[in-house]
Amino acid sequence: FCEFNNRDHRTDLNGVDRLIVRRGQPFTVSLYLRSGLYQPGVNALDCIAETGPQPSEQYGTRASFGLSANIDTSRWSAAVTSPPGNMVALSICSAPDAPIGRYTLTLGQSARIEFILLFNPWCPGDAVYMDNEQSLAEYVLSQDGIIFRGSYKYPIPTPWNFGQFENGILDICLRILDMNPKCLKNPGKDCSGRRNPIYVSRVLSAMVNCNDDKGVLLGRWTDDYDGGVSPMFWRGSVEILRNWETQACQPVRYGQCWVFAAVACSVSRALGIPCRVVTNYLSAHDTNSNLTIERYIDENGDLIKSREMIWNYHCWVESWMTRPDLKPDFNGWQASDPTPQEKSEGVYCCGPIPLRAIKEGELIFKYDAPFVFAEVNADIITFMKKKDGSTSTVTNNTIVGQKISTKSVGSDAREDITHLYKFPEGSDEEREAFKRANHQNKLLKQQQNQGLHLTIKVTADMRKGCDFDVFAVVTNNTQSEKKCRLVFGSCALSYNGFMGANCGFKDLLNVELQPGGERRVPLRLNYSKYGDNLTEDNLIRLAALLLDYSTGEATLAVRNIVLENPEIKIRILGEPKENRKLAAELTLKNPLPEPLENCCFSIEGANLTGGHTTRVDRRNPMGPGEDAKVKVYFTPTHSGLRKLVVDFDSTKLCHVKGYRNVIIGK
Repeated sequence: FCEFNNRDHRTDLNGVDRLIVRRGQPFTVSLYLRSGLYQPGVNALDCIAETGPQPSEQYGTRASFGLSANIDTSRWSAAVTSPPGNMVALSICSAPDAPIGRYTLTLGQSARIEFILLFNPWCPGDAVYMDNEQSLAEYVLSQDGIIFRGSYKYPIPTPWNFGQFENGILDICLRILDMNPKCLKNPGKDCSGRRNPIYVSRVLSAMVNCNDDKGVLLGRWTDDYDGGVSPMFWRGSVEILRNWETQACQPVRYGQCWVFAAVACSVSRALGIPCRVVTNYLSAHDTNSNLTIERYIDENGDLIKSREMIWNYHCWVESWMTRPDLKPDFNGWQASDPTPQEKSEGVYCCGPIPLRAIKEGELIFKYDAPFVFAEVNADIITFMKKKDGSTSTVTNNTIVGQKISTKSVGSDAREDITHLYKFPEGSDEEREAFKRANHQNKLLKQQQNQGLHLTIKVTADMRKGCDFDVFAVVTNNTQSEKKCRLVFGSCALSYNGFMGANCGFKDLLNVELQPGGERRVPLRLNYSKYGDNLTEDNLIRLAALLLDYSTGEATLAVRNIVLENPEIKIRILGEPKENRKLAAELTLKNPLPEPLENCCFSIEGANLTGGHTTRVDRRNPMGPGEDAKVKVYFTPTHSGLRKLVVDFDSTKLCHVKGYRNVIIGK
């Protein structure tokens, strides 16, 4: 009864042509007897459930059980639910801690049933149990979502098609588990480990990247994407996962943090683990576990390259589960990071670690607590390296771990979850957490120099293609007149902190400030200067360096700005119904003072475009200010709220994203 069982187990979006069930929940099968009638108390039936290449009761990958009077949802069990006769209706239930994966169920001497068993967050006995229907609809069943990029001052929602129920994706997710090195080395032990979501999420953290194994994605953080496509190209996980399978498990090129995280989220949801993508703005990459990022600048305020970086943002995933391996109260959301940054136990993976452990500074807990703690809490120490070889400390107000964000349950709004990772800045609780983490730099840090205050201000009209001003604002809070040097520069920036070409620069050798006075210094950013230097991230780093001639002290202010792309307007034509052809009109206006060539719109959406990407090319160039308008056609396959994800690409305007929520009727 695949259709009935799959609907009952909330797996019917995978299809109803085979049995896919969740652990700890009964499912129904009917046996038609070749001879004789079933009589309660007289007839027996031996049942054997097996998974993996080497089923073993020792490893928990083989279970033998007979008929019971009633179903016991705490273990493998079976019970007859029909009256005596030559047709027997059986209710069968797996243990809530059974390993997930492909199973063969043998009933008696001849009946064999194959099925797939998944985690069950609706089952109180399952380690991934979540007691909230709205959250389950979002974190398990929702096939699309929002990933936040941009900057902490201007978070940009980017649509993503997780597509975990698209045709063939579940099989690919199971193959990812089968290709992990632990399975290849000891398949029996690995299949046994699949009972535990902690183990599975750690395997996924390693297998979504390919640094140690036949993983899904190869990372690339330069502008050279030969042999593959820019990470900005992807609109969802489906094409990535299918490419990995069809390429004989060769890595798909290329990914960056939000792509790694989104694919890990798709696989987790497909397997039944509640999962969400989170974004940490101003995220630290601490390579030596001292909870400190040491940055060096030159006398123009430009960063000198280092392995330790502050990423403009960084994405990872959180998965919901219990942690019986830790002391009580550390259940719930666990952070893990599939982006390959540092090795953990000899492998490029990270987590899972309870968010509460990060918040409370419990850095001895498994797994990788110091690295994740540093991502949201590291102290930044800035040194200026002078031409004579000497160095001096620079005052810097940058705070790591800002506006930690995820999509809200049931809406596309941004939910700020910083409070799950950190206590309020300066609170007694924060101080206690730093003590536990032995975070001495934060504890001993003295008050910043309040004499001269330096900030960077921007205007609201920072759109790609426009010329605009940014401002360094210097305030003299002392009782004496000050003479200073102000260096104010800008450069293109990639999201992970690497700097590109200069976009505008100013060096004022004699800035005079009266006591209590303020000076506002503009810097003009012209499209003719920054246009060809921008990366696909549309980021510009602004840095102002103030040198006080009287004291020799230096103050640095840094602000990353993101330039807005034009809006893609999406109009649905007609009434959306499942299995009926539907049209959408897509419109984009060229915001640049130059023509756009090789323009292409691409769309995809879970249960909207058949798991494929639809592309429409515009052959004629688009002049400045001109609208590009195209129609695309697709056939929704399921009713409900769906997200149509749109991407526009051209020579000078790359990977502009847009989306429209569409309610599909029956």
